[in-house]
Amino acid sequence: MPKNKKQRQASSSDSDDGPVDRNPPPEKKAKTATRTDDKEPTWVLQGKKLVKVREFKGKVYVDIREFYEKDGNLLPGKKGISLQPDQWRKLLSLGDEINETISSMC
Repeated sequence: MPKNKKQRQASSSDSDDGPVDRNPPPEKKAKTATRTDDKEPTWVLQGKKLVKVREFKGKVYVDIREFYEKDGNLLPGKKGISLQPDQWRKLLSLGDEINETISSMC
């Protein structure tokens, strides 16, 4: 005589949808420039491309530059530009026009 087997009751969890992820991954935030804690205010654009506000020979500059690593330190590379505050403000004022031009070319 066969042993009594428990009958499976159909439930909502018996589906062919695959496993249920009870802990979905957190939503990724849009990548934005992040500010680092440094002597000079610094923002990371991407990888080793940084924006720094720095003082050089008594004048303030916005430095947009690619950095390289040497002996564990990030050092400024040749690829970049230093803008005086008035040049930086001018660049910002041209932002909408530049964005429109980029959009028309893409």
